[in-house]
Amino acid sequence: MLALLEHMYTELGIVEEFHINPITMKRWLLSIQANYRNNPFHNFRHCFCVTQMMYGMLYLCGLNSTFTREELGILLTAAVCHDLDHPGYNNSYQINARTELAIRYNDISPLENHHCAVAFSLLNNPETNIFANVTQEVFRRVRQGMTSLILATDMARHGEILESMKRSLEDGFQIEKKEHRETLKMVLIKCCDISNEVRPLSVSEPWVDCLLEEYFNQSDREKEEGLPVAPFMDRDKVTKSSAQIGFIKFVLIPMFQTLAKVFPIIDELMVTQLRSALERYEKLQLEEEERKKKGEKLTDAD
Repeated sequence: MLALLEHMYTELGIVEEFHINPITMKRWLLSIQANYRNNPFHNFRHCFCVTQMMYGMLYLCGLNSTFTREELGILLTAAVCHDLDHPGYNNSYQINARTELAIRYNDISPLENHHCAVAFSLLNNPETNIFANVTQEVFRRVRQGMTSLILATDMARHGEILESMKRSLEDGFQIEKKEHRETLKMVLIKCCDISNEVRPLSVSEPWVDCLLEEYFNQSDREKEEGLPVAPFMDRDKVTKSSAQIGFIKFVLIPMFQTLAKVFPIIDELMVTQLRSALERYEKLQLEEEERKKKGEKLTDAD
């Protein structure tokens, strides 16, 4: 995975654009890997999947030649860093449990702010600073751009960002317009962050199991600590099908469909896959309900 990440940076012209020392690049990637925890879902493998999807979508949509190499570097690096040092418990837990992160960031996107802080702490180290050879002005743009993108991955901002993209489309989307361009970048990283269901079933389904495991770990802890528990994270209330049906129908499809209005190929390759996944989970839900009914009948017969 480290070698593939390095290849992505080279292939997109980012290494050349930022004059990245090859030894520094390797040290930085190793430090990134070391700063992802061994969570069921939010781990280095997730970081790689999100970054690989970003790389793929940039080429798929022709953005590798539309965006500047500086912008490509910001997008790819934000994807790499977007969940650094994730503790495995979401923002709701951080806020309700009044954790150190929630206190430090005043309950405002505590995790995403933390991911940014860890990223720039690594970039502050001369041994792992891949942007060491750029001017202060370029680094300022890198920092501002990465921070904006990583903060955009907070799902609490999902509606706000999606509406912003829809307004851009209503205005007649123009990628040359700064506001439209920046909104597109936020939608891109959001799509990549939650893109598992656009992948084949053999890839996507194990990720659902990993996410549910992380959710259940959190809800068990919340019950122990007397904290509010979200129904979609409660092992006593959620099933794999119920978790995915709502997410695909109300989050994934609307977002990818919106992006497809700018890049129609997204509809053909990704929205089609999402609809197929939705049908599969709806069928699974019916099977689960049938099994439950049969189980209840057997219990009544006893």
